[in-house]
Amino acid sequence: MEGTKMDARVDECERDDGNTQEDAPMEESEQNNKDMEVAPALVSVHPTQSSVAVALGSDLRVFNLLDNSAVSLMDESGGAYHNDSIRCIKYGTNGKLFVSAGDDKLVKVWSTDCWRCISTVVSEKRVSAVAISNDGLHVCFADKFGVVWVVDLPGFDGTKASLNQKAVPLLAHYCSIITSLEFSPDGRFIVSADRDFKIRVTVFPKKPLDGAHEIQSFCLGHTEFVSCLAFICTPDSPQGILVSGGGDSTVRMWDIISGSLLDTCEVGTKVEPNATEGNCSTVTNICTIPECTLIAVAIQSLRGIMLLTCDLSSRTLSVSKVVSIDGENFVPTSLGSSISGGLLWMVTGASKFRGSDVSSLSRVKVISGFKKSNPNASEQEPTVLADSEIPGGAKLLEKLQGSISIDEKVFLAAADAVKTAMCNLLIKKQYSDEKREFRKRTRNDKKSKQ
Repeated sequence: MEGTKMDARVDECERDDGNTQEDAPMEESEQNNKDMEVAPALVSVHPTQSSVAVALGSDLRVFNLLDNSAVSLMDESGGAYHNDSIRCIKYGTNGKLFVSAGDDKLVKVWSTDCWRCISTVVSEKRVSAVAISNDGLHVCFADKFGVVWVVDLPGFDGTKASLNQKAVPLLAHYCSIITSLEFSPDGRFIVSADRDFKIRVTVFPKKPLDGAHEIQSFCLGHTEFVSCLAFICTPDSPQGILVSGGGDSTVRMWDIISGSLLDTCEVGTKVEPNATEGNCSTVTNICTIPECTLIAVAIQSLRGIMLLTCDLSSRTLSVSKVVSIDGENFVPTSLGSSISGGLLWMVTGASKFRGSDVSSLSRVKVISGFKKSNPNASEQEPTVLADSEIPGGAKLLEKLQGSISIDEKVFLAAADAVKTAMCNLLIKKQYSDEKREFRKRTRNDKKSKQ
């Protein structure tokens, strides 16, 4: 949900990434509000907090915090940078690369030195997750058919001309949409989560273009789809400790070497239920806070974020506190942090929602108080910054939000659209036999026979 994230309104073996050539039958109009396809806003932060990126619909917005200016993207391929909703964005570990991908089946690799697109890869299916290897030599992405692909970026130094690389399959979950991809802190493993409750830990091979054939472990325990993954870095575990969130309203902690479940935190029980929204305690995003033992959790029905404490000695999780966003209908759709800065960045928003003339809306908020000098959760005093206190100030908000201020009525409509979309984000959609046959006849992504 770094981003991730994911439109999985599809039948189990019939993928929704083959765009139909005409709209669905009109008899489904009464379900528009339930079935609307909304692209939640995403945020990603440079490892050193030198820049912040927000994706909303097909729009990619970047702000440079070093010189306090909006970034102009350069894409030599011409035309729009993306022509459909962006579903995942991510910075590389060293911050030199940035990847964006989504429903237009384009995976774009950007050099953050000049914000030029240095490679555009065409996927066969819509893209649901991305990851960049720790050495910056490979970009991996997952499609809606459950296949993880890898792209080789040999010798990239940010100065070469655009690379025209082809992706090759790395591994597959088969008929299960992959919802999140992460490399372990030591770069030895690539971890993939899917809609069918599974987390797979795969040894990342020395020659990725030959495929990844060695599975280290499976982390099994979630009772609903897994929505997000993150790693906690520890001195005694180079591979890190994995944490995951999902539709079962839990955050779980794992040993990826053995695949064993270390602890489970029932975060959904800590959130006030909302009868009008049904079961909306889905964990939509998690973000580990560098240099401390806190984990930020975004929950669908929570106007704010929940902070969990990870006790590294006992390998346990516990709820530390809830940081509420007062005075606004702010339910975060994506979280981001950096190695330095002590800040947690949050965004909420939606594109393509009905009931407004505004096509894309987002709202950025920042929480401070995560300092290296205060690594203990008991000493943390997280504070939601006022707009004037956010790094970059009004210029950043105007760039990333699209406007410094947003009309409350319009934003409430966007917030309702986000709630509806994310509550149904990864639920398997059932189709009648007639509808299924119609979709098969009109899909346009079939490979032509030679």
